[in-house]
Amino acid sequence: MRATLYYRGKLASCNYACPYCPFSKRVDDAATLALDQAQLERFIDWVEQQGLAGHQLSIFFNPYGEALTHRWYREGILKLSRMEHVERIAIQTNLSAKMEWTSHLEQGKLSIWATYHPGQIPEHAFLGRCQELLERDIAFSVGTVGVREAFEAIASMRKLLPREVYLWINAYKDRPAYYTAEERSWLSSIDPLFEYNLSDYESRGKYCKAGDEVFYVQGDGKVKRCYKDRQVIGDLYRDGLEGLAAPRLCRMEACDCYIGYIHLPGALPDGLYGSQKLERIAAERAFTLT
Repeated sequence: MRATLYYRGKLASCNYACPYCPFSKRVDDAATLALDQAQLERFIDWVEQQGLAGHQLSIFFNPYGEALTHRWYREGILKLSRMEHVERIAIQTNLSAKMEWTSHLEQGKLSIWATYHPGQIPEHAFLGRCQELLERDIAFSVGTVGVREAFEAIASMRKLLPREVYLWINAYKDRPAYYTAEERSWLSSIDPLFEYNLSDYESRGKYCKAGDEVFYVQGDGKVKRCYKDRQVIGDLYRDGLEGLAAPRLCRMEACDCYIGYIHLPGALPDGLYGSQKLERIAAERAFTLT
Protein backbone atom coordinates (compact mmCIF):
# COMPACT_ATOMS: atom_id res chain seq x y z
CA MET A 1 0.00 0.00 0.00
CA ARG A 2 0.97 3.66 -0.36
CA ALA A 3 0.97 5.41 3.01
CA THR A 4 2.06 8.63 4.67
CA LEU A 5 3.61 8.44 8.13
CA TYR A 6 3.96 11.42 10.42
CA TYR A 7 6.58 10.72 13.07
CA ARG A 8 6.99 12.46 16.42
CA GLY A 9 9.39 11.04 18.97
CA LYS A 10 10.31 12.02 22.52
CA LEU A 11 12.18 15.15 21.47
CA ALA A 12 10.40 18.16 22.96
CA SER A 13 13.05 20.85 23.30
CA CYS A 14 14.11 23.60 20.94
CA ASN A 15 17.09 25.90 20.65
CA TYR A 16 14.74 28.86 20.14
CA ALA A 17 12.64 30.71 22.73
CA CYS A 18 9.54 31.84 20.83
CA PRO A 19 7.07 33.33 23.36
CA TYR A 20 4.02 31.65 21.77
CA CYS A 21 5.53 28.13 21.80
CA PRO A 22 5.45 25.97 24.97
CA PHE A 23 8.33 23.77 23.77
CA SER A 24 10.77 26.66 23.68
CA LYS A 25 10.67 26.50 27.50
CA ARG A 26 11.79 22.87 27.73
CA VAL A 27 15.20 21.24 27.85
CA ASP A 28 15.41 17.49 27.26
CA ASP A 29 17.82 15.66 29.54
CA ALA A 30 20.40 13.14 28.31
CA ALA A 31 18.15 10.16 29.06
CA THR A 32 15.28 11.62 27.02
CA LEU A 33 17.57 12.34 24.09
CA ALA A 34 19.01 8.83 24.22
CA LEU A 35 15.50 7.37 24.19
CA ASP A 36 14.54 9.62 21.29
CA GLN A 37 17.54 8.38 19.31
CA ALA A 38 16.80 4.73 20.04
CA GLN A 39 13.15 5.11 19.06
CA LEU A 40 14.00 6.91 15.83
CA GLU A 41 16.52 4.24 14.84
CA ARG A 42 13.92 1.55 15.49
CA PHE A 43 11.42 3.41 13.32
CA ILE A 44 13.87 3.78 10.44
CA ASP A 45 14.77 0.09 10.66
CA TRP A 46 11.05 -0.71 10.44
CA VAL A 47 10.65 1.56 7.41
CA GLU A 48 13.54 -0.21 5.71
CA GLN A 49 11.81 -3.58 6.11
CA GLN A 50 8.61 -2.32 4.47
CA GLY A 51 10.19 -2.41 1.03
CA LEU A 52 10.06 -6.19 1.18
CA ALA A 53 6.30 -5.98 1.74
CA GLY A 54 5.83 -3.77 -1.31
CA HIS A 55 4.78 -0.64 0.57
CA GLN A 56 5.49 2.85 -0.81
CA LEU A 57 6.00 5.37 1.98
CA SER A 58 6.21 9.11 2.51
CA ILE A 59 7.67 10.22 5.84
CA PHE A 60 7.13 13.55 7.60
CA PHE A 61 9.06 14.44 10.74
CA ASN A 62 7.30 17.01 12.90
CA PRO A 63 8.85 16.86 16.36
CA TYR A 64 7.85 19.20 19.14
CA GLY A 65 11.46 20.41 19.22
CA GLU A 66 14.16 21.13 16.66
CA ALA A 67 15.39 17.86 15.19
CA LEU A 68 18.15 18.71 12.74
CA THR A 69 20.50 19.92 15.47
CA HIS A 70 20.68 16.25 16.51
CA ARG A 71 22.93 13.89 14.58
CA TRP A 72 20.55 10.91 14.61
CA TYR A 73 17.88 12.79 12.67
CA ARG A 74 20.34 13.86 10.00
CA GLU A 75 21.75 10.34 9.69
CA GLY A 76 18.25 8.86 9.70
CA ILE A 77 17.09 11.07 6.85
CA LEU A 78 20.17 10.18 4.82
CA LYS A 79 19.43 6.49 5.32
CA LEU A 80 15.78 6.91 4.36
CA SER A 81 16.71 8.84 1.22
CA ARG A 82 18.54 5.77 -0.10
CA MET A 83 15.51 3.48 0.25
CA GLU A 84 13.78 3.01 -3.10
CA HIS A 85 10.35 2.47 -1.54
CA VAL A 86 10.53 5.76 0.37
CA GLU A 87 9.06 8.23 -2.10
CA ARG A 88 9.29 11.42 -0.11
CA ILE A 89 10.78 12.73 3.12
CA ALA A 90 9.84 16.04 4.73
CA ILE A 91 10.78 17.71 7.98
CA GLN A 92 9.74 20.81 9.85
CA THR A 93 12.84 22.75 10.95
CA ASN A 94 13.87 26.25 11.93
CA LEU A 95 16.97 25.96 9.69
CA SER A 96 19.33 26.69 12.58
CA ALA A 97 21.42 23.59 11.80
CA LYS A 98 24.10 23.62 9.13
CA MET A 99 23.02 21.95 5.90
CA GLU A 100 26.29 20.48 4.58
CA TRP A 101 25.07 17.00 5.46
CA THR A 102 22.44 17.23 2.71
CA SER A 103 25.16 16.82 0.08
CA HIS A 104 24.98 13.08 0.85
CA LEU A 105 21.22 12.85 0.18
CA GLU A 106 19.67 10.85 -2.58
CA GLN A 107 18.68 13.82 -4.72
CA GLY A 108 15.04 14.81 -4.84
CA LYS A 109 13.88 12.86 -1.78
CA LEU A 110 13.95 15.55 0.92
CA SER A 111 11.74 18.61 1.18
CA ILE A 112 11.75 21.11 4.02
CA TRP A 113 9.22 23.16 5.96
CA ALA A 114 11.49 26.04 6.92
CA THR A 115 9.89 27.85 9.85
CA TYR A 116 10.94 31.47 10.26
CA HIS A 117 10.95 32.89 13.78
CA PRO A 118 11.60 36.65 13.82
CA GLY A 119 13.57 37.61 16.90
CA GLN A 120 15.25 34.22 17.14
CA ILE A 121 17.48 34.43 14.07
CA PRO A 122 18.73 37.46 12.11
CA GLU A 123 16.87 37.92 8.86
CA HIS A 124 20.05 37.79 6.75
CA ALA A 125 21.10 34.52 8.40
CA PHE A 126 17.76 32.84 7.65
CA LEU A 127 17.84 34.08 4.07
CA GLY A 128 21.35 32.67 3.75
CA ARG A 129 20.06 29.24 4.76
CA CYS A 130 17.27 29.52 2.20
CA GLN A 131 19.76 30.42 -0.49
CA GLU A 132 21.77 27.36 0.47
CA LEU A 133 18.70 25.17 0.00
CA LEU A 134 18.16 26.68 -3.43
CA GLU A 135 21.75 26.02 -4.39
CA ARG A 136 21.45 22.43 -3.18
CA ASP A 137 18.23 22.01 -5.17
CA ILE A 138 16.22 21.05 -2.08
CA ALA A 139 12.53 21.88 -2.35
CA PHE A 140 11.24 23.98 0.52
CA SER A 141 8.60 26.38 1.71
CA VAL A 142 8.96 29.07 4.36
CA GLY A 143 6.37 29.58 7.05
CA THR A 144 5.81 31.73 10.08
CA VAL A 145 3.15 32.40 12.70
CA GLY A 146 0.96 35.35 11.85
CA VAL A 147 1.16 37.27 15.14
CA ARG A 148 0.95 41.08 14.88
CA GLU A 149 4.41 41.66 16.29
CA ALA A 150 5.81 39.69 13.33
CA PHE A 151 3.96 41.58 10.57
CA GLU A 152 6.90 43.84 9.72
CA ALA A 153 9.29 40.89 9.60
CA ILE A 154 6.83 38.90 7.46
CA ALA A 155 6.57 41.72 4.94
CA SER A 156 10.34 42.03 4.75
CA MET A 157 10.83 38.27 4.37
CA ARG A 158 8.34 38.13 1.49
CA LYS A 159 10.12 41.01 -0.22
CA LEU A 160 13.54 39.40 0.08
CA LEU A 161 12.69 35.75 -0.62
CA PRO A 162 12.82 34.66 -4.27
CA ARG A 163 9.33 34.81 -5.73
CA GLU A 164 9.33 31.08 -6.47
CA VAL A 165 9.57 30.29 -2.74
CA TYR A 166 6.11 29.97 -1.20
CA LEU A 167 5.75 31.87 2.08
CA TRP A 168 2.85 30.54 4.14
CA ILE A 169 1.41 32.08 7.28
CA ASN A 170 -0.03 30.02 10.09
CA ALA A 171 -3.11 31.80 11.35
CA TYR A 172 -2.91 32.67 15.04
CA LYS A 173 -6.02 31.07 16.53
CA ASP A 174 -5.31 31.22 20.25
CA ARG A 175 -7.47 34.36 20.46
CA PRO A 176 -10.87 34.28 18.73
CA ALA A 177 -11.40 36.92 16.02
CA TYR A 178 -7.76 37.95 16.38
CA TYR A 179 -7.50 39.65 12.99
CA THR A 180 -9.27 42.71 11.61
CA ALA A 181 -10.64 42.58 8.06
CA GLU A 182 -7.76 44.80 6.92
CA GLU A 183 -5.20 42.49 8.52
CA ARG A 184 -6.76 39.44 6.89
CA SER A 185 -6.63 41.14 3.51
CA TRP A 186 -3.00 42.12 4.00
CA LEU A 187 -1.96 38.65 5.16
CA SER A 188 -3.70 37.17 2.12
CA SER A 189 -1.64 39.45 -0.09
CA ILE A 190 1.45 37.78 1.37
CA ASP A 191 0.02 34.25 1.46
CA PRO A 192 -2.87 33.79 -0.98
CA LEU A 193 -3.85 30.62 0.89
CA PHE A 194 -4.01 32.29 4.31
CA GLU A 195 -7.81 32.21 4.53
CA TYR A 196 -7.81 28.44 4.09
CA ASN A 197 -5.59 28.11 7.15
CA LEU A 198 -7.64 30.64 9.10
CA SER A 199 -10.73 28.47 8.60
CA ASP A 200 -11.72 25.45 10.69
CA TYR A 201 -13.32 22.53 8.87
CA GLU A 202 -16.33 20.60 10.13
CA SER A 203 -15.12 17.05 10.42
CA ARG A 204 -17.13 15.03 12.96
CA GLY A 205 -18.52 11.92 11.31
CA LYS A 206 -16.70 12.55 8.04
CA TYR A 207 -14.26 10.19 6.37
CA CYS A 208 -10.64 11.28 6.51
CA LYS A 209 -7.60 9.57 5.09
CA ALA A 210 -6.11 9.73 8.59
CA GLY A 211 -6.06 6.20 9.98
CA ASP A 212 -6.61 4.71 6.53
CA GLU A 213 -3.75 5.97 4.36
CA VAL A 214 -2.17 8.46 6.76
CA PHE A 215 -0.83 7.53 10.20
CA TYR A 216 0.51 9.56 13.11
CA VAL A 217 3.27 7.58 14.78
CA GLN A 218 4.67 8.20 18.23
CA GLY A 219 8.20 7.29 19.22
CA ASP A 220 7.10 4.24 21.19
CA GLY A 221 5.23 2.85 18.18
CA LYS A 222 1.72 3.81 19.24
CA VAL A 223 -0.31 5.07 16.28
CA LYS A 224 -3.13 7.59 16.31
CA ARG A 225 -5.56 8.43 13.58
CA CYS A 226 -4.39 12.02 13.97
CA TYR A 227 -2.61 14.08 16.61
CA LYS A 228 -5.75 15.95 17.67
CA ASP A 229 -7.57 12.68 18.37
CA ARG A 230 -6.01 11.03 21.42
CA GLN A 231 -7.39 7.59 20.60
CA VAL A 232 -4.68 5.03 19.86
CA ILE A 233 -5.64 2.81 16.92
CA GLY A 234 -2.79 0.33 17.23
CA ASP A 235 0.92 -0.30 17.41
CA LEU A 236 3.10 0.15 14.34
CA TYR A 237 5.49 -2.66 15.23
CA ARG A 238 2.84 -5.14 16.32
CA ASP A 239 0.08 -4.47 13.80
CA GLY A 240 1.90 -3.20 10.71
CA LEU A 241 0.20 -1.06 8.11
CA GLU A 242 -2.21 -3.79 7.07
CA GLY A 243 -3.43 -4.18 10.63
CA LEU A 244 -3.78 -0.45 11.17
CA ALA A 245 -5.41 0.70 7.94
CA ALA A 246 -9.18 1.04 8.01
CA PRO A 247 -11.69 3.69 6.92
CA ARG A 248 -12.43 5.81 9.97
CA LEU A 249 -14.76 8.72 10.62
CA CYS A 250 -13.44 11.78 12.40
CA ARG A 251 -14.36 12.05 16.09
CA MET A 252 -13.45 15.75 16.38
CA GLU A 253 -15.93 18.59 15.95
CA ALA A 254 -13.63 20.46 13.60
CA CYS A 255 -10.17 20.24 12.06
CA ASP A 256 -8.06 23.37 12.44
CA CYS A 257 -4.54 22.11 11.69
CA TYR A 258 -2.90 22.02 8.26
CA ILE A 259 -1.43 18.54 8.69
CA GLY A 260 -4.94 17.33 9.47
CA TYR A 261 -7.31 19.04 7.07
CA ILE A 262 -5.17 18.39 3.99
CA HIS A 263 -6.20 14.75 4.43
CA LEU A 264 -9.91 15.54 4.84
CA PRO A 265 -11.53 15.08 1.41
CA GLY A 266 -13.40 18.15 0.29
CA ALA A 267 -11.87 20.52 2.82
CA LEU A 268 -9.68 22.29 0.26
CA PRO A 269 -10.24 22.95 -3.44
CA ASP A 270 -8.35 20.62 -5.73
CA GLY A 271 -5.07 21.91 -7.04
CA LEU A 272 -3.84 24.07 -4.17
CA TYR A 273 -0.83 21.88 -3.43
CA GLY A 274 -0.84 19.14 -6.03
CA SER A 275 1.78 16.53 -5.24
CA GLN A 276 3.55 18.73 -2.68
CA LYS A 277 0.97 19.19 0.05
CA LEU A 278 3.06 17.17 2.48
CA GLU A 279 5.81 19.76 2.11
CA ARG A 280 3.27 22.63 2.13
CA ILE A 281 4.52 23.90 -1.19
CA ALA A 282 1.68 25.55 -3.08
CA ALA A 283 1.20 24.70 -6.73
CA GLU A 284 1.43 27.55 -9.25
CA ARG A 285 -2.21 26.93 -10.12
CA ALA A 286 -3.18 27.68 -6.50
CA PHE A 287 -2.68 31.39 -7.00
CA THR A 288 -5.27 31.48 -9.79
CA LEU A 289 -7.85 29.69 -7.65
CA THR A 290 -7.90 32.17 -4.79
